[in-house]
Amino acid sequence: MKKLGLLGKNISYSFSRSYFKEKFEKENINDITYGNFDIESIDLFPEIIKNTKGLKGLNVTIPYKEEVMPYLDKIKKKAREIGAVNTIKISKKGKLVGYNTDYYGFYKSIEPAIKPYHMSALILGTGGASKAIAYSLKKLDIPYHYVSRTKSKDVTYTYDTLTSSIVKQHKIIVNCTPLGTFPDVDACPNIPYDGITNHHVLFDLIYNPAETAFLKHGKAKNATIINGSKMLVYQAEKSWEIWGLIK
Repeated sequence: MKKLGLLGKNISYSFSRSYFKEKFEKENINDITYGNFDIESIDLFPEIIKNTKGLKGLNVTIPYKEEVMPYLDKIKKKAREIGAVNTIKISKKGKLVGYNTDYYGFYKSIEPAIKPYHMSALILGTGGASKAIAYSLKKLDIPYHYVSRTKSKDVTYTYDTLTSSIVKQHKIIVNCTPLGTFPDVDACPNIPYDGITNHHVLFDLIYNPAETAFLKHGKAKNATIINGSKMLVYQAEKSWEIWGLIK
């Protein structure tokens, strides 16, 4: 039996596990299983590789997209440029190869919503997922700025310095923070929502709930709102393609 899985922390809610279970049932794939590898620390990752017979690949989620990289034998160019890995393929020789399919999922999800006036973006959060978003925006020729709690060389604005005027100028806003994820559905990034217009696109990487408090603020201003569900499907299918388990 071939095995795939999701590496992360506190991932009982896992989209990936239910998605692949349904996919395997629909496509009558009976020789592959997909499970969760929920670990408290990345130090436990080598034990998973050593002790899981038949393991062929993994998806990687919060908080290990960056932390897993030193454990890999090879990192593909795009993942290296992004600085985060969300897909691992285990070669026939047992080598661990890192890829990033988040950028592809985001690109495919947001591209249909892009209009000529979408000339700049704000990325809320600076974790592994945000790096893939930045990479995608570069490919779309859309300049972006990071927003975080603290200033750094990569962070242009903090939540304290962000103004309505800045929000108004940046017609794409992407939430890469976990704020608003079930069960804490009333939480959302602390930004000046009064700067949002009907020309804005608000994209939330969260998919549960389907409409977060962040997206509700956008909807109230007649902005285009997009949740993370399509992005997850696109990146999952790209991972499946990379694993190449069906010949």
